[in-house]
Amino acid sequence: MQDYFISVDIGTQGTKAALFDGQFRLLHMSFEKSHLISPEPGTVWQEADDIFLSCARTIKELMEVSGADPKRIAAIGIDGQMAGIMGIGWDGEATTYYDSWLDTRSGAYVEEMEARCGKSVIEISGGPATYNHGSKILWWKNEMPHVYKKTAKFVLPHGYVIGKMTGLGGEQAFFDYTCLHFSSFGDNKNKIWSEELLSEFGVETDKMARIVSPFEMVGRTTQAFAGISGLISGIPVVAGLGDTSASTFGSGMFERDMIQDCAGTASVLCAVVDSYVPDVENKTLTMMRSPIDGLWLPLAYINGGGLCVRWFRDNFSGTPNAEYGKLEQEAALIPPGSERLIFIPHFSGRILPSDASLKGAYLGLNYNHTRAHLYKAIMESIAYEYSYYLSVLKSNFPDNRFDEMLIIGGGANSPLFNQIKADVLGIRAATFHTGETALLGSAVVAAAGVGFISDYRAPIRDVMLQTKAYTPDMGRHKIYGEYAKTYMEAIMWTGKIYRGGIFQR
Repeated sequence: MQDYFISVDIGTQGTKAALFDGQFRLLHMSFEKSHLISPEPGTVWQEADDIFLSCARTIKELMEVSGADPKRIAAIGIDGQMAGIMGIGWDGEATTYYDSWLDTRSGAYVEEMEARCGKSVIEISGGPATYNHGSKILWWKNEMPHVYKKTAKFVLPHGYVIGKMTGLGGEQAFFDYTCLHFSSFGDNKNKIWSEELLSEFGVETDKMARIVSPFEMVGRTTQAFAGISGLISGIPVVAGLGDTSASTFGSGMFERDMIQDCAGTASVLCAVVDSYVPDVENKTLTMMRSPIDGLWLPLAYINGGGLCVRWFRDNFSGTPNAEYGKLEQEAALIPPGSERLIFIPHFSGRILPSDASLKGAYLGLNYNHTRAHLYKAIMESIAYEYSYYLSVLKSNFPDNRFDEMLIIGGGANSPLFNQIKADVLGIRAATFHTGETALLGSAVVAAAGVGFISDYRAPIRDVMLQTKAYTPDMGRHKIYGEYAKTYMEAIMWTGKIYRGGIFQR
């Protein structure tokens, strides 16, 4: 009889659930859009039970559409947003909403952490303090002390959902190690909580959930969850992992020196290395753990790179909105550099290196610029940011060769965007038909966690088919070099403006 695996990806834009067979072929998928609550700029959250119920509903739809026998579900794996955090009580129920990684209200605590022991945070946790777990926990502790007091553990969204699926209480709450680089309180290299950092900021160690491997089986579905999801009770559920980690795993990032561009809501550039080198000097790279113990995925990202592309299309492309393909055709006719136009994509502050005051901007506008110029400048700005990230990678890991990039995510569907990145970075880029990489990664993690497979590499490599390669044009690369330099100067000077005057009132 056929065994099946269910995976769920709790993303920023929505929740996806997928059904895979024993050969990890994607059979069916369901989706539910997220309900992001943003009453004002800089404030973004999701209700905890909206996230949980979206997982139950997408799984139920999956089972109804597929007609799969729930008795044949061998395991479930879940991944979720990594940089946000939420609290639960001893009963496992939410005490806070999900404090999104897009929320910037903890900016004052980012600055406090940086001022008090910024270097130690980077050295120990693997990444600088930013709008991630540490600053958010301090925000709850100081701004909402009554909520903080009744919070037993701080967990990740997939940890909360899995706890509800399997009936875990606060005592059994867990935190998977692929997200430690966003914690600001974790000893990333040793996979334990840092007593030094927790003590420095007055956060009780017992509020931190136990750290686990993504492959660990943490529980089984309850009868209550079975009733709302169309499953049966007793199905094994593994701890799962962060969504970016799941995407890298599901796209075959297993070998040293590989580079990946995850072109989604966030624009993420990461690489594979086999040594732990915190970026103390540049405060740019954060050392994400691979699910494969011993490998590291140093990364940096623009927290809304993909959102900038959609923002422009939704607001400035006409009524009805122009198709992305039409905008791309127009932008392809514009020369490199968009005729001296620079765009800054940091609408809610720069994450890495952190600059909470930075905002978005166009610089160099003149009467000859069209929507095609403005659209292409957005793509080029993301590539300029990547150029800086790549320079830091090469500086921190001088013995590694970073000369080819795999592009995944929605942005990989844009040939123009892919070619711009290849030209700006001066390296070969390629897209692969990998399908839903986070969902595949989570399914394989689940299968390996319950012992269904021993070689997790094989099923992923079997589905990786290169679709197109992009060779850099070195003439354009030379032109873009000047623009990338100007882009970095523009960030520095506009940052000074945003730190004063009307922008700080």
